Amino acid sequence: MKIHNIKKGAIAEINMIPLIDVALIILIIFMVITPFLVQSQIQVNLPKAKTASSLTDKEQPIKITIDSSGYYVNGRKTNDLKKELILRLGRSNTKTVLIEAEKNISIEKAVTALDQAKQLGAGKIGIAVMPEK
Repeated sequence: MKIHNIKKGAIAEINMIPLIDVALIILIIFMVITPFLVQSQIQVNLPKAKTASSLTDKEQPIKITIDSSGYYVNGRKTNDLKKELILRLGRSNTKTVLIEAEKNISIEKAVTALDQAKQLGAGKIGIAVMPEK
């Protein structure tokens, strides 16, 4: 009887499961972080005031941002400000609204936002300004 001694080479396989797991975790992280990044990208040139004060950490206001392209509610562009405020104020515990308007925006747009927020039951309404140094 002959015994054949054949040397076997190393078996090289790539295990794809850990790679897929890492890719899915990274995808989930990006999905969670994206809304925060989008919300913080709207930059407005706020007017300055000597009596500016900051909000407390407990207050999470509904932010209405007004620039030349229109209205944003909590960082999301909206064509129907009233509808968006109804949804947000219905879910809000504090009913606080903060309006961030660029300095060169007409007063009419800011007054419209103030009026609609007050009509829909906002408890506190404020206008954001930069502290004057």
